[in-house]
Amino acid sequence: MDSLIDIKSSLSDMFEEIDTRNYYLADWKYEKIKEEIEQFQTNLSDEMDVGVALASFGTNMIMQVIDIEYQNPDLLYFHGYINGNRAELIQHVSQLNFVLMAIKKDDPKRPARRIGFITDDEV
Repeated sequence: MDSLIDIKSSLSDMFEEIDTRNYYLADWKYEKIKEEIEQFQTNLSDEMDVGVALASFGTNMIMQVIDIEYQNPDLLYFHGYINGNRAELIQHVSQLNFVLMAIKKDDPKRPARRIGFITDDEV
């Protein structure tokens, strides 16, 4: 009987070590982007906001991103402003390609905006 308990315990330990995470889903991409953006934001002064240079539209477009959310299996949503106009970029995870950049705030008196992140629990 003890050996059966030992086998069950060993099998349980083995299954806990197996990585069942699906790295192709949007939630994992979201987490990686979140880590990079949060690190980038820690180095910004209060006079700067975070901008995202969108690289896939044929022109040099800068989006001031205020929120990012995802929808599994494969979509990311970037909410913000382009040239002062409200904008939303819906991006397939296979098409991610942008540059984070520090941009001067449009109003020096306004507090700096940092990118927020919306998770499935908050939707």
